[in-house]
Amino acid sequence: MRLDQARSILLMIDFQAGLLPVIEGGEAALREAAWLAGIANQLQVPVWLTEQYPERLGGTAATLLESLDTHTTWQKRHFSVTEEPAFSQALAALGRSQVVVCGTEAHICVLQSALGLLAAGYEVFWLSEGAASRRPEEARLARERACAQGAVAVSADMVAYEWLHRCDTATFKEIHRRYLKPRSAQTVTFY
Repeated sequence: MRLDQARSILLMIDFQAGLLPVIEGGEAALREAAWLAGIANQLQVPVWLTEQYPERLGGTAATLLESLDTHTTWQKRHFSVTEEPAFSQALAALGRSQVVVCGTEAHICVLQSALGLLAAGYEVFWLSEGAASRRPEEARLARERACAQGAVAVSADMVAYEWLHRCDTATFKEIHRRYLKPRSAQTVTFY
């Protein structure tokens, strides 16, 4: 069950400006997700963002948008994005079977979206350091519940190296220089 860049999509759930200030570890989760999104853009892995009721919670955080080259944004009213027919139809049409999920709040929208994706037959990979809630315990429980249902907990490094697959390409060398090497001394907290 290794990730394959040609079969993957990165789904970033509700990293919204109005929500992040109340999320314990929200900025750290956003940085991890943005780092992986940069690699996804380099590898042409689709990056999809969701926004829950943006009129109330604001749009996607500007710092995330600034770090992305290409992305698609979906607005939603359901906690699970899979309940939005346009999203589900577009995801099916994309023909990719692996979905890396991250975002806020882990125990609400990320969890319900992950469960919906699993029920629809997708392979779901829970980006552990990229999913956060107001209370870290709820983020931990959400990851455990998703994994008990078939999701796989991963780190951003795991995803990046599985997408890259090998070290002797020009793409690897560029991503290593730009993303991997500067990160090697950083410490990451998993929720």
